[in-house]
Amino acid sequence: MREMMKRVLALTVAVVIAAGCTSAPLAGPEPYIHPGIRWVQQSAEFEAVAMQVYRKAGDDLAAKVNDRSWSALPDQSNAEDLPPAIIFDVDETVVSNAEFQLTLIPPFSDEKLNAWNAANKATGIPGVAEFAAKARAMGVELFFVTNRPCIKDERTGAACPQKAVSTQDVVEAGIPVSEEFVMLSYEQPGWNKEKKNRRDEIAKNYRVIMLIGDDLGDFIPCSRRRAVSPCTQGASAQSRKLATAQHRNYWGNGWYILPNPMHGSWTTVLTQ
Repeated sequence: MREMMKRVLALTVAVVIAAGCTSAPLAGPEPYIHPGIRWVQQSAEFEAVAMQVYRKAGDDLAAKVNDRSWSALPDQSNAEDLPPAIIFDVDETVVSNAEFQLTLIPPFSDEKLNAWNAANKATGIPGVAEFAAKARAMGVELFFVTNRPCIKDERTGAACPQKAVSTQDVVEAGIPVSEEFVMLSYEQPGWNKEKKNRRDEIAKNYRVIMLIGDDLGDFIPCSRRRAVSPCTQGASAQSRKLATAQHRNYWGNGWYILPNPMHGSWTTVLTQ
């Protein structure tokens, strides 16, 4: 009996060892993906919110065009005789970068974003192309103010490759546009990451009837933690909320904001 038990035990051990040698290795944990990226990329809710934003803006177009006393810039005045214009952000407002976010190996860099956009067709935000076409049919000029930086590519020597890529992204989103209406940070002296500088430049020749973006900085100046000219003080979570409340009459009334849980200036003021 004892010899039989030994043979059974030996056979059992051999089977276990053989099974271990032939089975597939255990899969490692899947890489963490921020749920905000998945929400933008996959949820019907994101598409519904985006379409809702652009439908509301489209419903307001005629009134904003016809009311020559109206401007979406609180400090713009005496613009009654200027032609109307709308200022869009680009990323997460005209085009979605959720696919880029999924492939990004941290840390983020503008060079990585530009290379990805150059190699991939842009995905338009739901509703944006139809809204842009409606605005143009009413004689409204469209500007695209992005904080993608205009910087030299040291590999190719190109002075500002981001300009062509950003313009092409807007076109691929369904909005024909030429480069003169796409305004990057650092493209001209004084055009830093504070978008107020470029909005003010547009306001010299146009009555700005709408602002459309996904970041508080697309609407309200000095919304970043780090102050850049003309801002003299950085923002905090509390100051951002206060500024948002102070401008309550603009939200959904000339100002139209899309959700972006993936990235933005809001992340610079987060507290533990």
